[in-house]
Amino acid sequence: MKVLTAEQMREADRITIARGTPGEVLMENAGRRVSEAIEREFSPLARQRVLVVCGKGNNGGDGRVVARLLRGRVADLQEIEIEKPQEVRFSPAIIVDAILGTGLSGPAKGAALEWIRKINSLRPSAKVVAVDIPSGLGGGGEFVYADVTVTFAAPKIEHFLAEGAAEAVGHLIVAEIGIAPDAIQSDLEVSESRDFAAFAAPRKPASHKGNFGHVLIVGGAPGKMGAAAMAGLAAARVGAGLTTVACSDSSRLAPELMSDSLENFSLEKITTVGVGPGLGMNRPLLERLLREVTVPMVIDADGLNSIAGTNFKGRGVETILTPHPGEMQRLVGAKFTDRLSTARAFAKERNCCVVLKGHRTLIAYPDGRVWINPTGSPSMAKGGSGDILTGMTAGMVAQFSGDIERAVRAAVFLHGRCGQLAAEDLTDKCVLATDLLHYLPRAFRECLS
Repeated sequence: MKVLTAEQMREADRITIARGTPGEVLMENAGRRVSEAIEREFSPLARQRVLVVCGKGNNGGDGRVVARLLRGRVADLQEIEIEKPQEVRFSPAIIVDAILGTGLSGPAKGAALEWIRKINSLRPSAKVVAVDIPSGLGGGGEFVYADVTVTFAAPKIEHFLAEGAAEAVGHLIVAEIGIAPDAIQSDLEVSESRDFAAFAAPRKPASHKGNFGHVLIVGGAPGKMGAAAMAGLAAARVGAGLTTVACSDSSRLAPELMSDSLENFSLEKITTVGVGPGLGMNRPLLERLLREVTVPMVIDADGLNSIAGTNFKGRGVETILTPHPGEMQRLVGAKFTDRLSTARAFAKERNCCVVLKGHRTLIAYPDGRVWINPTGSPSMAKGGSGDILTGMTAGMVAQFSGDIERAVRAAVFLHGRCGQLAAEDLTDKCVLATDLLHYLPRAFRECLS
């Protein structure tokens, strides 16, 4: 699904209006979609006391439509214009935030800021429905915390990447209001479970292990064997036909895994390589792999540190880097604050696929396209989670080498979803990295539903 900036959304509006759909119709449709969402989310509507808070711009116009459509259908309704001094005359059950939209530049101030604070003070006894975007989000200042956000035509970049978005957006609903589909143009998208249905489908009855690739995990120096063992197990669990781990000590490997020497491993018949988990700094080894490997390669952990500061160049999407922010900083050689532009620029300049891990992991491709991953959980903030992702990515790419871009996205999506499912059962404190693999079957099945 495309993710738009404010400028891209304005252009989509302009194109749609130029083709004959009046702006008033779009506003009416937007208000109707919000009122429908309120009715759907907070039934029975007739019992609700609703406060609609409207700003001066189009966002406020949408809010006025919502108020008109709800009037007479709810227990009580008050519509407030923020520029007019007015007190809330009842204790609301639902607040509609229609103060500020995506066109905000800089922190909210004045009456808008006062009402942002007022809305937040009425939570949690009142549920908040934001129109298009929680007011103030993305402006660098205070913002509304919404329980539900109803946006139009496509998600906006602030819903995923603005500071505080995880807490502010709540349940995001994307509503159709009549924007021309071909007017929605962006090189930023967000993954959805249905994107990976083909990867979750049952295998053909006559399948054999040779159909699903052979992964080689290179890592596990003395004292760091656990990382390589977890990566190898993850590659096997996600579906790779064969998995070999080149490491310093094979005694800690699962019985389903084959082993090879870390100093003198073979690349023969290998279809995907994952390098880095528990490796330690080893530039000569990375130089060898970059020179000799002709199949897709996933580089993580110390593999990334071993190429930092070099003139590394990848082989397009067949070279997949999975850095966390600290590793990304070492790769670019400087601190950064804009994750999106940093990942995109590095992928283009170095001709590789960058999986920049963190809340809302970003997958950037050499042609400049970037995907946002919506899954994940604080439960995954624990040693070993990245090693599991390395193995899962290598395993997915080994099985679906004809569609590497989507295989990488699938691995990231499933990895995050496993974290969410594990946290539901084990809490976000008690999840171990290997626990994630026990939830893979459920995550796969969800992609088919």
